[in-house]
Amino acid sequence: MDILNFILEPLQYAFMFKAVVVSTVVGVACAILSCFLVLKGWSLLGDAISHAVLPGVVLAYMLGIPFGLGAFVFAMLAVILIGYIKNNTKIKEDAVMGIVFTTLFALGLMLISKIISSVDLTHVLFGEVLGISDNDAWYTFIILALVSVVVLMFRRTFLLFCFDPTHAQSLGLPVRFIHYAFLALLAVTITGSIQTVGIILVIAMLITPGSTAFLLTKRFSSMLQIAIGISILSSLIGAYSSYYFNIATGGTIVFVQGCIFLTVFTYQTIATNHKNRRQLKLG
Repeated sequence: MDILNFILEPLQYAFMFKAVVVSTVVGVACAILSCFLVLKGWSLLGDAISHAVLPGVVLAYMLGIPFGLGAFVFAMLAVILIGYIKNNTKIKEDAVMGIVFTTLFALGLMLISKIISSVDLTHVLFGEVLGISDNDAWYTFIILALVSVVVLMFRRTFLLFCFDPTHAQSLGLPVRFIHYAFLALLAVTITGSIQTVGIILVIAMLITPGSTAFLLTKRFSSMLQIAIGISILSSLIGAYSSYYFNIATGGTIVFVQGCIFLTVFTYQTIATNHKNRRQLKLG
């Protein structure tokens, strides 16, 4: 099989075309936000929100409404609870996140054990992009494309907020609004990614691309480009692997991202050790 046939054959099927497009859009949106989360040190927040949406998904299933709507409501509930508890107690933010997301995640598991089969739980937790409906595919594509555009348009504002919120406030920027706007965009991205990679794996997609790019460059513009490139490559490999090898799309996407991170980390470690040895010899 030549390369052209290898690329084009899966795209002849509508479900594979949807999987490739949706996976790529999800990858790009997660990669962009990943850079900000890594710089801000908010990786645990992405973890917290992604777990907290589970009861919203279950309740949406019960009410017969879109999963994304229920997930978004509980994502914002988690954000508000974390902010309120943090501002009104002396408990550190990471502890507050842990309390909120484990409580809401546990509520979701309780609801699932009562009304939904384990098969549905698997799809919610790990995604099923190959079985995504046309409506869900359009919802994911439009919502996450809009998130990507908004974040890129206001990237300088978000970057200043991540690096120095005090300076941002001194410039007259509405820091509290920016804070919650960013969290809302994060919540939308997580809820839009559920059908593709699920609640569990979206955590990795919100951490790994930005972390890998951070190892390779200290310029934010380059960091964004590298993270997006890694996510697109991983999404394509995941979608094509699911077709040719009959393996899980979401799991493959995250596994490839992890392998790229470990490769970059290993290369940098070897290069740093080699440089240190050379400096010792010259000294």
